[in-house]
Amino acid sequence: MKTTMTNISDLANYIHSPDCKSIAFLTGAGVSVASGIPDFRSPGGMYDTLRPELLTCNEFERNLMKIDPTHVVNWDMFKNNAFPYLEVRRPFILGTRNRQWKATIAHQFAELLHKKTEKLTRVYTCNIDGLYGQCNSIPNEKIVNVHGSLDKISCEGCGRGMDYDEFCNTVAKNIKDIYGIDPSAPKESSPVLCPACNNPLMKPSTVLFGRSLPDEFWSRTEQDLPHVDLLIIAGTSLVIAPANSLVYTVPKTCRRVVVNLNEVGKGLGLDYSTTNDERRSDLFLQGGCDEIFLQLIQELGWVESLDIDCLPKASAKMVKEAREKIKNI
Repeated sequence: MKTTMTNISDLANYIHSPDCKSIAFLTGAGVSVASGIPDFRSPGGMYDTLRPELLTCNEFERNLMKIDPTHVVNWDMFKNNAFPYLEVRRPFILGTRNRQWKATIAHQFAELLHKKTEKLTRVYTCNIDGLYGQCNSIPNEKIVNVHGSLDKISCEGCGRGMDYDEFCNTVAKNIKDIYGIDPSAPKESSPVLCPACNNPLMKPSTVLFGRSLPDEFWSRTEQDLPHVDLLIIAGTSLVIAPANSLVYTVPKTCRRVVVNLNEVGKGLGLDYSTTNDERRSDLFLQGGCDEIFLQLIQELGWVESLDIDCLPKASAKMVKEAREKIKNI
């Protein structure tokens, strides 16, 4: 019988053990918080601070967004009026192109896991920021952008792609800045047209509400999940289906670890008690993702392998302090 994991040291030992052969991640906004990217659903995030009165839309659309801010990323609105989506996303689209945000310790942990153990099967990320793409040692096929990514462009009408830089340049020229941070932005928005069908439906390949997830999500989960030994769930509230289905689709022999500020997923079958005999109890590690993953990296003995130059300033400072403590032991 396998022993229950009760702390971060047990987790590190399991990762090193021959019993652990396949590791998958399910990650959400929490893994990117340290990069400075706003968390859409948290206080101060995009939905909380949305100001429909600034957007290019009619009164009916404006009222819809006042009632429910998620309408700004809804297919029914976008197909009739792409401006609210593009105006709200403008700084994130351009900031992603300019690498305004850096991959965090949490992102680099997945990269180190692949490099050090070759046990990384897949990263399923619900984030659209593309930060795992900065971890160059992770093969592209090991990253599934469940809800799409800001750095890949396609037409929602005909599916035609568009060069990323060309799209960003067009957004900078055609879409107004509702945040008042870019003096070179136009005063009024004009359409970003598809070069193939000439419809104003070009956008990053992020999944709008009312649209289907990428086929890759379904094919990869069917391929991966029956064989996963460890599922690491990090920085996600687990409220969005079907991404949250990974939690209960893995086999009962799979260890599940949750890294988050609060316990989540109990309605999905996660059990943080110590009395469950059928499935070894799930491990909850409470805290910010960068803090917890840095502790895990220390337990694994990989601190010196973190690339400080590629981390956000606050994260790099944490790593430097951890290295100094190790030297002084």
